[in-house]
Order: sequence, then structure tokens, then C-alpha cells
Amino acid sequence: MISKYILRNELSRKRWRVFSKDKAAVFSSLLLLFFLVATLISPFIANSRPVVMKKNDHYYYPVLKDYSADTFGITDTVDVDYRHLELNPTQGDFALWPIIQWDPYESNTKVDSYPSKPTSVNLFGTDDRGRDVFTRVLYGFKYSITYAVAVWLISLVIGTTLGGVMGFFGGTTDFVGQRIVEVLSTVPQFLLLIILVSIFAPTLILLIFITCLFGWINISYYVRGEFLKNRNKEFVEAARGLGASNFSIIFKHILPNSLTPIITFAPFTIAASITGLAALDYLGFGLQVPTPSWGELLAQAQKNYTIAWWLAFYPSLALFSVLTLLNLISQGVRDAMDPNMI
Repeated sequence: MISKYILRNELSRKRWRVFSKDKAAVFSSLLLLFFLVATLISPFIANSRPVVMKKNDHYYYPVLKDYSADTFGITDTVDVDYRHLELNPTQGDFALWPIIQWDPYESNTKVDSYPSKPTSVNLFGTDDRGRDVFTRVLYGFKYSITYAVAVWLISLVIGTTLGGVMGFFGGTTDFVGQRIVEVLSTVPQFLLLIILVSIFAPTLILLIFITCLFGWINISYYVRGEFLKNRNKEFVEAARGLGASNFSIIFKHILPNSLTPIITFAPFTIAASITGLAALDYLGFGLQVPTPSWGELLAQAQKNYTIAWWLAFYPSLALFSVLTLLNLISQGVRDAMDPNMI
């Protein structure tokens, strides 16, 4: 057991050395991590509420908590307009604002028409409802990456389980399972997704669920092939001779040696899911309006292509950048998992 752990640990170190030599992959990983952190803390970067505020010797955190108007002595309205909230600096009152002082759902009412071009107030301009494009691009990445990673993880679990069962047991189990998979693979998945979304109110969870109905098929092919290849190898026969159960053989011996194609194709799968959600949003079958979305911004760009170039440029740049980073990372992962490169 100890020797097996040492061998695996040494293999992981060799793979990391190969990956770290690919400067493009390492830089892409760091940059993508920066984008992920930025979108996860987006309320602290772009918001119409202060991050922290002091008023009347009390500290408030509007980004993290909703406060009623009565808290600040406001009686003529229900909502708190923090931009016009009176603060007395002589008593130590202050407000620490985010870098971008726009909410993704808030319109800039001080511009003459929508969409408005980029200015110092709206760095990436506004959309056709006066909302800040930078803020919506920043928040939109959160939904895109959440959808993509969730679809990949759920599809990974389903595809690995079903593909592993078919590959390990073979025979009738594999024959029947493959016929079912072949039938499901002939279904026009994107068209069916559009039909189901048009029937039900689209939410992020619903989109993830519907996509995962067929998203596991390609993963099951790779896992099945790896299990068929590894199930008769010496280390599996040795474990079976020592009385190991099928459960132990699958999860302790075959599965760890069958993850190479899954790990290698993971960035490609995530990139494809991000593109898929953008396409659904562009066609109007994705996330419900007014949820921030790159595809929805691109749909606006099509309607206003003669007067609002920024609606096409910035969402396209964000989509192109993320997909490029994922492809560069996938190349580094592919080389690290290649036995000939170690």
C-alpha cells in the first residue's frame, strides 16, 4: 500500500513538472483563476451599494446584508438609495464603494439614449436598457462557469458510473448498455434542449439538469474503453486472486488508472458548455431576463449592430479569452497525462 502511494505520488510530481514547463498553460491557469476569483467576488467589485459604511457610530455592510430604510431614518421610501444617503464626515461617517458603482440590473438614467457608448462612468458602455456592460460581463461569467462546471461534474459522475459498469462486466451488460447509449446518442440534443426550455421556465438548475440528461454519453464511451482495456491486466488479476471484491477492484485499481482521458478532456468539455449556454442565451432560450449573460448581450448587439459596437466587442472578447485560456490549459494537461512526455 505504501509503495503504491509512493509510485502514484511520484507520477503526479512528474506530470506536474511536465505541465509546469508549458508556460502558456501555467499563465492561462493563473489568468483563469484570476477571472474566477473576480467573478466570485463580483459584488465587491461592481455594485450600487457600499462595501462597508459607517453612519451614526454604527458600521453597515450593504453588499452582504439588506437594510431597511428605517435603519437610516428614512420614512418616505422603502428602498435605500445609498448614493444619496447623507453622511456626516465630521462625525466619522464614511462609505467605501466598489471600483464600479453599478449593479447589473440598474439603469443609468443620466444618459440621453440607450445603448450609450463607453464613458468614464460606464467603461464598457450600456446595453439597450441602460445597464452597465462591464458589470453584466463580470457577473455573467459567474453563471457561465457555474453552469459549465456543474454540467461537467454531474456528467462525469453519471458517465463514469455507467461506462465503468459496462466496461467492467462486459457481456450482456455491455451489449444492452451500448445499444441504449447508441439510441440516446442519435437524439438531437440541442434541439431537444430548446424544446424543453421553451416548455418550462428556464432557470440555471433546470438548464443544468436538462443538459446532463445527455452530457454523460461521451464520457461513458471513454470510461468504458479504459475499463475494457484495464480489467484484464495483471494488477487487476492479482487483486482478484487476493479475494478483492468487485467494488474494491473498480474503485481502488481500475478507476484510478482510467481517469487520463477524463482529465484530459475536462477543459474542452467546460469550454463547450460555456459556448452552449451563450448560444442558448443568444437564441433566447437560456437564462431568464434580466439575468446577466454574455449570449444575451450578443443578441442585443445583433439588434443594434450599427450603433453599439461595444455590445458585440466586449462579450465576444470575454468569451474568446475564456475559451482560449481553457484550450491552452487543456493542451498542457494533455501533455502532462501523455506517458511519452513523462
